[in-house]
Formats: sequence, structure tokens, C-alpha cells
Amino acid sequence: MTFAVSGYHLRAGSGLDRSLLVRFLSKTYEELSDTQTFEHLAATVDQHFCRETPLWWVETNTQPPTPVACLWLGNAIDQQQGDRQGYILVLYVLPDHRRRGIATALLQTAQEWGKERGDRQIGLQVFADNVAAIELYRKLGYATHSLWLTKSL
Repeated sequence: MTFAVSGYHLRAGSGLDRSLLVRFLSKTYEELSDTQTFEHLAATVDQHFCRETPLWWVETNTQPPTPVACLWLGNAIDQQQGDRQGYILVLYVLPDHRRRGIATALLQTAQEWGKERGDRQIGLQVFADNVAAIELYRKLGYATHSLWLTKSL
């Protein structure tokens, strides 16, 4: 897959990237939550990261390359149609590298992956207060399909 953002390149992740993936997942939630403990994310990665859930890194073109963004994809079933679909488990860009087209390029990578597999759609979950992400997804054609409601107990 090609990656067309100047100064960066795309690298496929591997099992060697588990701890880096956990760190990036933690960064995602640190920005959106008051909680500072995310030990459960390592268990999530251990349970779900495999060949069927590809991971890509965006790295700087410097030496050594520095990872600045990641995209981790999973699989889901559309509950209305029964079709397999790709699911974006995490899309994260470090704050200093945002607004350069990296997230858009990663979403295009996700769409290419889904099309190659024969998927008809791709899904994701976004926190309701993550306005910048919601605006990006809507700009790229993502639409609300359902609402996930929770209640504290």
C-alpha cells in the first residue's frame, strides 16, 4: 500500500510491536479520560492482535525512523446485513504530527484493505466529545449508523 504524506512512510506492524501498540493505545485514552491507568489495554492487545487484525505505523523519514501514528484494524459483522466488515480498533496520530493528512491517509489505507478483502463497509467507534475526529470522519463520508449508550452502575 502506498502512503502519500511527505516526510513519512507506512510500515506494516508485526508481533514485535505489541508493547508499542499498547503505548499508543494508552496515549489515545490519556487524551480523552481522567483515568491514568490502562493496564487492561495490554490484555486487549494480547486477546485481539493477530494476522487477521493488521497494524500499520506511520514513521518519520528520519534516521532512525520514529513512529508518529498507528492504525489497527479488526473484523466485525454488520448485525443488520450479516456482512463481514473491517473495524478500526485504533487510529492515533501524535499531537505534534496532526493536521498534516496522516489520519486521512491512514483511513484510505483502511478502506483499501477492506476493498481488497471484499468488504462492503468499514466501521469505527468514536467518543462523542472527540469533535475533531468526528469532523474528519464525516468529511470522509462516514455516517452515524448507531449510538452506543452506557449507564454507570
